[in-house]
Amino acid sequence: MQLLTVNIGRLRPNARTDGPNGLSGIDKRPVEGPVEVRDPGPKGVGGSGLSGDAVSDLLHHGGSDQAVYAFAREDLDAWERELGGRTLANGVFGENLTTLGLDVSGALIGERWRVGADLVLEVTSGRIPCRTFAEHVGEQGWVKRFTQRGVTGAYLRVIDPGTVRAGDPVEIVHRPDHGITAALQFRASTTERTLLPSLLAAGEALHPEALRKAREYAAQQG
Repeated sequence: MQLLTVNIGRLRPNARTDGPNGLSGIDKRPVEGPVEVRDPGPKGVGGSGLSGDAVSDLLHHGGSDQAVYAFAREDLDAWERELGGRTLANGVFGENLTTLGLDVSGALIGERWRVGADLVLEVTSGRIPCRTFAEHVGEQGWVKRFTQRGVTGAYLRVIDPGTVRAGDPVEIVHRPDHGITAALQFRASTTERTLLPSLLAAGEALHPEALRKAREYAAQQG
């Protein structure tokens, strides 16, 4: 398992972003050399966990529980085939880390990865597509298509800060004993809400917003 690229975004215009001045950092591109990764602080205040990576809309993006976004190269390749051979460069889905040999969407909530020598990340949730993402990709009906596919990638929090670069190894150092994956959490939060109570098995490792919704739904259902 390997980190293919580390991807950084600068603020660029996006017609459908909620970010100030119509700017978004979703357009992420591979960078050379080391990149420092650390906990950016709470959502609404902290942005990206990667040094130099821009987040414009702090209300919906960034923060400790969405510090890093990872997506598998294999899943980008699958989308290339579905989109008629369109080339999808690493970083095009707004991911900070493009991986090889790692089932990112199948990662368990609370699963921990060591990337490079020091960085340890923990999976918190899948990524729910938004209109900014759709505008950036530029494909018809993109939010619906991405949701139906359910290959979501994973948001991660920073457990131990560190420095990473393209080519670093990725090692799974902890796997919880529940079966709640990022993809399952995504389905529960979007198309299969009856799955929400099952997310409670992931406990506090789950993204706080997803955990709150799961608890509320479980309480309503008795």
